[in-house]
Amino acid sequence: MTKDKVLIFDTTLRDGEQSPGATMTHAEKLEIAELLDDMGVDIIEAGFPIASEGDFNAVSEIAKRAKRATICGLARANYKDIDRCWDAVKHAASPRIHTFIGTSPLHRAIPNLDMDQMAERIHDTVTHARNLCDNVQWSPMDATRTEWDYLCRVVEIAIKAGATTINIPDTVGYTAPAESADLIKRLIATVPGADDVIFATHCHNDLGMATANSLAAVIGGARQIECTINGLGERAGNTALEEVVMALKIRGDIMPYETGIDTRKIMNISRRVATVSGFAVQFNKAIVGKNAFAHESGIHQDGMLKNAETFEIMRPEDVGLSGTSLPLGKHSGRAALRAKLAALGFDLADNQLNDVFVRFKDLADRKKEVFDDDLMALVYQNESGEDRIKLKSLRVVCGTEGPQQADMVLDIDGEDATTTATGDGPVDATFNAVKALFPHGARLQLYQVQAVTEGTDAQATVMVRMEEDGRIATGQSADTDTVVASAKAYINALNRLLVRRAHSQPGYDTKGVSYKDS
Repeated sequence: MTKDKVLIFDTTLRDGEQSPGATMTHAEKLEIAELLDDMGVDIIEAGFPIASEGDFNAVSEIAKRAKRATICGLARANYKDIDRCWDAVKHAASPRIHTFIGTSPLHRAIPNLDMDQMAERIHDTVTHARNLCDNVQWSPMDATRTEWDYLCRVVEIAIKAGATTINIPDTVGYTAPAESADLIKRLIATVPGADDVIFATHCHNDLGMATANSLAAVIGGARQIECTINGLGERAGNTALEEVVMALKIRGDIMPYETGIDTRKIMNISRRVATVSGFAVQFNKAIVGKNAFAHESGIHQDGMLKNAETFEIMRPEDVGLSGTSLPLGKHSGRAALRAKLAALGFDLADNQLNDVFVRFKDLADRKKEVFDDDLMALVYQNESGEDRIKLKSLRVVCGTEGPQQADMVLDIDGEDATTTATGDGPVDATFNAVKALFPHGARLQLYQVQAVTEGTDAQATVMVRMEEDGRIATGQSADTDTVVASAKAYINALNRLLVRRAHSQPGYDTKGVSYKDS
């Protein structure tokens, strides 16, 4: 390995899956492993083979399928764990055994081992692993709270026993960046044989410093970063892969190191991991959060429209996004509104823009975010065009015995259309009926139900958000029958998409569009 390369060790499928509630199915693990391999991750820690038959099978299958990445399994410091780990990873073109033991005073007390007894176990188990596999990683769990002299001693023992990678875990997220850099630097300078192995870092985020600690460790001499997609992991999580990779890419002035990660695939795998793990990405999360490339402030939006580098240190395209988002809200200014309307196909005169801006500000004070279809409504307020699709009747059959069924009649462009459709629940059947009567390629982005009042006869308000070729429309309806409200909201959104589709066709003249006060 050249000195200017930092290896990316992803443990989403092992440490990430240990997040309470984040368990993945066998098929999902295989899918995520394939995405990691394709993205260019150097080492994939595919699981903990001794933990369960399911984990063993997943690691084994991932090992057989991997095309580029080294496939690693985790094992405690005993022969049974190590043998089981080897049985799982040995099918890989490039296998690795990762064995660990807690070395801090708190962790030594758990197996009731004194320093000498633990040192002997480390020697024996690492030797056993190396006899099976020539790629062995060893970790002193809770290294950052282990006595300095003892940490140096056991690291030296592991190296002499055959470990090729020494990982230094900040298991409880206790360390600060300066300490992280200094610890790695001192170990490399102090421990005999340190120059012959790769030092790695594995940082947890309990104090919110995991990524900072990992990057500091790299500056101190570590050449492998252990991380997870979206920072998944025990408690507050781990170092996030997307954060360290983009930091290495952007701050090459202070960290002149490379990774083999194709950053354009980051957003895709981030969203997929969020889906299969059930852990949604927080809006303001670095790199992959919904707001990471979004600018609402009028000052920021004006600057972005003139020069994107004013408020962005990376391009959205670098992580797989199509471009910057300028969501409109109460802080937005005229420049952003004009740009958004232009993107929607409207070229308004200054007086028209001023009129729309006044109404936009009034609406923004009442809504958290103004969507494209809200702007369409502001521009088209004087137009009284009829909806193309109307609900005439709906009858739903549901209960414990499926499939659920929807009998529907729609008025489409003045003509009645009838169908019967089934689905996974009454709402799904209803939406399938609409699709059957009016085929379309729009994708449902959001379906939300909220009771307006209390009681079993409460009126339900349903909101639906749909997307088609980058156009987004929302529909809303209220009814004491939740399924009827759902159908009307879905049709409402679809009608709005049809309006937007029509007015975005090439050649459509929007210059004369205005509105009257209602």
